[in-house]
Amino acid sequence: MTKTVEFIFDFVSPNAYLAWYPLREMLAGQGASLTITPVFLGGMHKLTGNAPPMIRDAGIKGKNEYGMLEMRRFIARHDLQRFTMNPQFPFNSVTLQRMLIALEGDDRIDFIEAMLPPIWERGLDVTDAEQVGAALGAAGFNGESLLAQSQDPAIKQALIDSTEDAVNRGAFGIPTFYIGEEMFFGKERLGQMEEMLAEH
Repeated sequence: MTKTVEFIFDFVSPNAYLAWYPLREMLAGQGASLTITPVFLGGMHKLTGNAPPMIRDAGIKGKNEYGMLEMRRFIARHDLQRFTMNPQFPFNSVTLQRMLIALEGDDRIDFIEAMLPPIWERGLDVTDAEQVGAALGAAGFNGESLLAQSQDPAIKQALIDSTEDAVNRGAFGIPTFYIGEEMFFGKERLGQMEEMLAEH
């Protein structure tokens, strides 16, 4: 089995941010590589009947409160104190996801590295093209070109296809990871993934 982790990714998920940095550290320790598969979480939820936890679990006494407790524990354990909930959450991530799918290979990783801090540490409004363009320009990306590509029908269809493919493989939310054909859901599965990588 190859020592590669595939990350089924959408910027809209706060847990995607929280998983990103511990994942990168774990992969470096295991000598494993990372590939990014962009999807649209809103489309994934529609296809699977899933919903964000704060909506899905709103009627269950204590469950969302416990979810926040576990999030605080994870943040403390991995020293992710820069994280802050984006004021626009849940925001429409489709343009960002189309930009991401227009890129390939390590450029996708660089794009995520560039955009996670503005979104989940500094409250970037992802629906503001000027703000997004400035953040991308600061990271060396051509925001104008990527925005234009995000309107390309082929790119739009590629994101739809990628989302449908992920659902057909069993994914229902973010963050989802694959090692070979083995699926892992949630940032809490990083330890299990590390064990599997260490065995190979």
